[in-house]
Amino acid sequence: MAGYRGRIAPSPTGYLHLGHARTFLIAEQRARVAGGVLVLRDEDLDASRARPEYARAMLEDLAWLRIRWEEGPQVSGDEPGAFGPYRQSSRFTLYRKVIGDLQRNGWLYRCTCSRRDLASAARAPHAEDDDEPLYPGTCRDRGCVGEGALRFRVPEGEVVGFVDGGLGPQTFVAGRDFGDFVVERRDGVPSYQLACVADDFAMGITEVVRGRDLLRSTARQILLQRALAYPTPDYFHCALMVDAHGQRLAKRSDALSLRAMRERGVSAAEVRAMALGGTVR
Repeated sequence: MAGYRGRIAPSPTGYLHLGHARTFLIAEQRARVAGGVLVLRDEDLDASRARPEYARAMLEDLAWLRIRWEEGPQVSGDEPGAFGPYRQSSRFTLYRKVIGDLQRNGWLYRCTCSRRDLASAARAPHAEDDDEPLYPGTCRDRGCVGEGALRFRVPEGEVVGFVDGGLGPQTFVAGRDFGDFVVERRDGVPSYQLACVADDFAMGITEVVRGRDLLRSTARQILLQRALAYPTPDYFHCALMVDAHGQRLAKRSDALSLRAMRERGVSAAEVRAMALGGTVR
């Protein structure tokens, strides 16, 4: 597949906020400069938190912000593009196949540990301090059977390096910077890491643009790509939004949701300026 293919991948678990706007605007800019295609993927795997009203608001707010995507769900209800469906809740057949490929090649093992973080494994981490904790390998060699999550057996000591388009060279070491990670929750829902890798490959994504808080997730996903013999796309991690004092914004702030800012009369142009400037005025 020739040409640049980027993507924006919001989750309909709340209203989009200013930090989302920054990442998505940068993703659109990079697609336009490259003369490529921008894909919108609705990452609605977390059924306990995803809501139809958030999905509708997500599309409306992106259109209001004048972000244009060529493939994926539209405000009109259409879903153009040859690589759909573009909602992850409709792509479980693909995820099951990819998980099966990993199992057959010995990359996965059953984990029956009762860990509260498994309940949120389908969600993308939103901050370095909210990243998946380093798993101690309790079930790695136990041969656990029955109900439990599936974990990816990271190759201990393997170096994962890549040159990030926004932050420059990055290096992580498997087993030190992150441990064996979940690819399928105990309830059968694929994890964020697995679904991203499967979808980015299937949709022909050539560059992933997202926040710098997901750098470790990128390292994990590169290991999955290696295990599956998938090509690794380029990555561009954006600096995070900060306030006027240089402090990072809270992960979620109702006052900074695009919906709330619209209701206060803030214009799309003002939001775009704040988001691309990286600082809340």
